[in-house]
Amino acid sequence: MRRIMIVGQPGSGKSTLARRIGARLDLPVIHMDHIHWKPGWIERTAAEKAVLARAAEAGEAWVFEGGFSTTWPSRLARAEMLVVLDLPFALRCWRVVWRTLRHWGKTRPDLPDNCPERFNREFWHFIWRTRNTNRVRILSLARMAAKGKPVHVLRRPREVRAFLASLDSAGDCGQKPGHDPA
Repeated sequence: MRRIMIVGQPGSGKSTLARRIGARLDLPVIHMDHIHWKPGWIERTAAEKAVLARAAEAGEAWVFEGGFSTTWPSRLARAEMLVVLDLPFALRCWRVVWRTLRHWGKTRPDLPDNCPERFNREFWHFIWRTRNTNRVRILSLARMAAKGKPVHVLRRPREVRAFLASLDSAGDCGQKPGHDPA
């Protein structure tokens, strides 16, 4: 596998999984948050994000994690595998709280410079407001992709660990195309 797409809701572990896969398979990692934000928590326009995301997905090898569903079809067309993180809402919320506390005032590696971790009411509102609708959209993407490439829908931390353990140096993830798209 040379191009792996990872999607999931906030706190699902996309960035962590992408870094681990990238290290394991020696692939560059693309964090959508680097495309979404400029330094200082300045949001790029949708047009800017689309240009940057499409330029990144044109690369020969990557682990590309994150949202911006506008570019999902083209990203998925280039991806050789889709990984969907569909973890429980309560676990995701706990992870967002924990990462906020752990990185408070510092910039996480999956964010641009000068984007220090903070409590953000708007972000929490987004998490709550989209908890069901984004899940439906993400799972729909998995069903669409299942027709032609390996899809891994991971719903528990132990499934994520098992998926990582299944990777070998050749990038064979041990599943048949269309695995568990629902």
